[in-house]
Amino acid sequence: MLKQALLGAAALSLSAIGAFAQSEEGTAWEETLEAAKGQTVYFNAWGGSQNINDYIRWVGDQVEERYDVTLEHVKLDDTANAVAQVVAEKAAGQDEDGGIDLIWINGENFASMKEQDLLADGFATDLPNWSLVDQENPSVTTDFTVPTDGQESPWGGAKFVFFTDPARFGELDSMPDSSAELLEWAKANPGRFSYPAPPDFMGSSFLKQVLAETIEDPSLLEAPEAEVNFEEVSQPLWAYLDELQPALWRSGRDYPENYPAMKQLLADGELGIIFAFNPAEASNAIANNELPETVRSFVFSGGTLGNTHFVTIPYNSGSKEGAKVVANFLMSPEAQIRKERPEIWGDPTILDVEKLSPEQRTEFEEIDRGAATLGPDELGPVLPEPHPSWMTRIEDQWLQRYGS
Repeated sequence: MLKQALLGAAALSLSAIGAFAQSEEGTAWEETLEAAKGQTVYFNAWGGSQNINDYIRWVGDQVEERYDVTLEHVKLDDTANAVAQVVAEKAAGQDEDGGIDLIWINGENFASMKEQDLLADGFATDLPNWSLVDQENPSVTTDFTVPTDGQESPWGGAKFVFFTDPARFGELDSMPDSSAELLEWAKANPGRFSYPAPPDFMGSSFLKQVLAETIEDPSLLEAPEAEVNFEEVSQPLWAYLDELQPALWRSGRDYPENYPAMKQLLADGELGIIFAFNPAEASNAIANNELPETVRSFVFSGGTLGNTHFVTIPYNSGSKEGAKVVANFLMSPEAQIRKERPEIWGDPTILDVEKLSPEQRTEFEEIDRGAATLGPDELGPVLPEPHPSWMTRIEDQWLQRYGS
């Protein structure tokens, strides 16, 4: 009898502790919401795509109406510029009220900020909507092999895809199925392929795709490049690019400025194959009358790169509460559903759809992703991103070899 009473008391205590923890969590978030009222969040994010800019504008409207938080989109052409600003502020001793409150980020830029202690303390896993995230996906807790430690909040998924216009350049089953086959295709179709010059994100991503396929031991990419013989390990990449160079658009004397420029060249029929880091990109472009309805996507059966993109808060933000409110809203089912619609953006969700309500799951299921979007079972294996140090070194080497 006494034993049962003690066990009952223990269970009651544990229940009370759980309820107290939930209450404390709710209270902490309510305090964040209250402190965020009236704050302006300067969101430094790539501004090179009109549909993404429109989506961020919609997010701004929502957080202002719901939470009295003003979102200012500071449009970037390179995320490294935001990192450089925070570095400069720290050097000048501006440890409070910095000029940036939220950054769209991943990869080497995140690693650089983390290494230099430029990030706010871990916050992402404390946000209410974190509980809805697909936490079985390792790329929401590690960014290019670097642990996020809650200092980044996941925003969307990414998978490297290629697309072409079969009405002009041949049926999909004739398209390359590997980087090696892409090289042969480019040589057989001179001038019909190119990539943006690094350090443009898409151009650098293409180099990483080739690197991942040509390196003898892909596991070496998990470690910092300083721990391996870089010259020897990267040699197959440079041999590949040397062979590709004369077959490129304009014989490699010039490069598309960025992804939108590549997209226009495909629309004009100058390029026959382009690529993006969004499985719905082709459908989005079709929906917005930027590409012909005949364009279709394809991937390599051996795998293409995949990752997660995030938002992070600089250590010296003066609007940390407002930035957390925005980050939490970006993870909300409403914002994620809207973002995945191809006519809006088409960016894949980072949520575990099984954790959502039946109504929310139905909304995801009913999204018309478009004829040019590959289904989950068609996207093929995911090749992991290399350690961020690889990209920094490869971009430097590329500029020395091929830059003007």
